[in-house]
Amino acid sequence: MSRVLVIDDDAAIRTVVAEALRRSGHQVALAASLAEAEAALAAGAPDVLVTDVMLPDGDGLDHLARVSHRHPALPVIVLSAQNTLSTAVRAAEAGAYEYLPKPFDLDALARAVNGALARGGAEPLTGVGEEDRALPLLGRSPAMQEVYRVIARVVATDLTVLVSGESGTGKELVARAIHDLGPRRAGPFVAINMAAIPRDLIEAELFGHERGAFTGAAARQAGRFEQAAGGTLFLDEIGDMPLDAQTRLLRVLQSGEFSTVGGARPLRADVRIVAATNRDLSDAVAIGRFREDLFYRLNVVPVALPPLRERGSDVGLLARHFLDQAAAQGLPRRALDAGALDVLEAHDWPGNVRELENLMRRLAVLARDEVIDAPAVRAMLGAPAELPTGGTDLAQAVRDLLERIARERPDALDDGTLYDRVLAEVERPLIEAMLRRHGGNQLRAARALGLNRNTLRKRLDSLGLDPERRTDLR
Repeated sequence: MSRVLVIDDDAAIRTVVAEALRRSGHQVALAASLAEAEAALAAGAPDVLVTDVMLPDGDGLDHLARVSHRHPALPVIVLSAQNTLSTAVRAAEAGAYEYLPKPFDLDALARAVNGALARGGAEPLTGVGEEDRALPLLGRSPAMQEVYRVIARVVATDLTVLVSGESGTGKELVARAIHDLGPRRAGPFVAINMAAIPRDLIEAELFGHERGAFTGAAARQAGRFEQAAGGTLFLDEIGDMPLDAQTRLLRVLQSGEFSTVGGARPLRADVRIVAATNRDLSDAVAIGRFREDLFYRLNVVPVALPPLRERGSDVGLLARHFLDQAAAQGLPRRALDAGALDVLEAHDWPGNVRELENLMRRLAVLARDEVIDAPAVRAMLGAPAELPTGGTDLAQAVRDLLERIARERPDALDDGTLYDRVLAEVERPLIEAMLRRHGGNQLRAARALGLNRNTLRKRLDSLGLDPERRTDLR
């Protein structure tokens, strides 16, 4: 019968964990402190160690490092209420087999213990040296805990990572965390948005070009692969990459070498690749818009970022964080009351974390009171003006518009411009609403509107809208 030592200062947790593990056929010893754990270990090493982090006489992860030195083959499962990326990474660094944030599922713990016994331990990860390093990802929801666990497992490797998620969920933050916490952190982090590069310039942007390689190439230019040497190359919106460029990228990933446009000498691709997409690449593969072999090359370690609407109480945590950030940057310090938090948590956040961040910055600047209440949040969520949703409301809005025009410029009702004027009043909030809904992604907004992307861009220019500068549309 396998022996499991459980260290936790909460008597209730010790009791339920012991009962669950005994039902699974394990012999269980219990400790409420590091001192009790040391006494149990001195009597004989268990087959699996389960430990909390915050203990009355010390830090469980610091203790784990010492235990691992004496018992290198002992698999350890870490339990913690400190549900942050930093805790997950520290647990992995200390050699933990698994990290389970509290509250945890007892069946998941039993599976982790059985897996540790079958595997006989886990190789410790290496990487982060500064435990108090500022980390870009926040969230204590179960969905984010799963993201943290994947990052903690992969951070010390050089494996290719594919981050998927809706626009505004923080895909670049994941890429930066993987870079900043990994062995390549001393090297450069270079990002390129594949959707923003003209089709005929993608290869030159990625791989560089020699002087005279094409019209306008007056000097040699290093590409992103060369600029990222020794570090991380982040390929954002990889799903928008043209097929011919996908073929060239695949060859580089397969061979580990590339050559500049117009160059003959192969160069080593000394980079870690992190790619990101807001598309379902399996669907793109199925319809022939993305190469299947490239998909498998990129999807070595998938990280699926949840949309903000699925992250529950993370909304309040993030909102306060963004208000603190705004205050640190010189904006007025604000707080949120309970009603404001209820409104924020009820919102569906089509623009995800980016939308929430922009909202908090607007509230920091424009809110009248130091403590932001529910009406202030509702008013800001409705600005700029939203389109009425019902047909009757829309008809009334048109009538109200005609009355306003009649008051301001009575002659405009008969000058032949009324039709265009009313359409313009409707078009602007419609386009703004669709851009907000799709996190500033013009291609998705255009599809929702039934327009092609070029037509939408022309309408944006005509209306004087610039999503790159209007952060409230992103």
